[in-house]
Amino acid sequence: MGEVWIRTINQGLVRADRVTEIASTRGSVHEDQGYLLKVIVEGKPHVLIDDSYLPGSLVERLEHARHMEDALLLALDAAAEMDQSVVVCYEQDGERWELAAVSELAGTLTAQGHSLRA
Repeated sequence: MGEVWIRTINQGLVRADRVTEIASTRGSVHEDQGYLLKVIVEGKPHVLIDDSYLPGSLVERLEHARHMEDALLLALDAAAEMDQSVVVCYEQDGERWELAAVSELAGTLTAQGHSLRA
């Protein structure tokens, strides 16, 4: 069984087994739009989603954020059952969580690195 990592909005990685809390808040500077979804690791927040353009009332936006939290938990459960190390990434275009094997990500970087040298 491999490790499970979560990609942050800043392209950082946090280990899923160290997450102590998943939280959603109004993330936008404007009261009438947006939400923020973050995980807490060792007391430090790590932002996963900052959707500052989602319209609707605060209640509607936070309900949407709760659905994204639930989907994250399902993705983490699915990743934990895999035999290899996995990164859970938020795909903003499809508003969903995706799983990527670390070996695939490393292969992509290696392939890009070779093409840069050519």
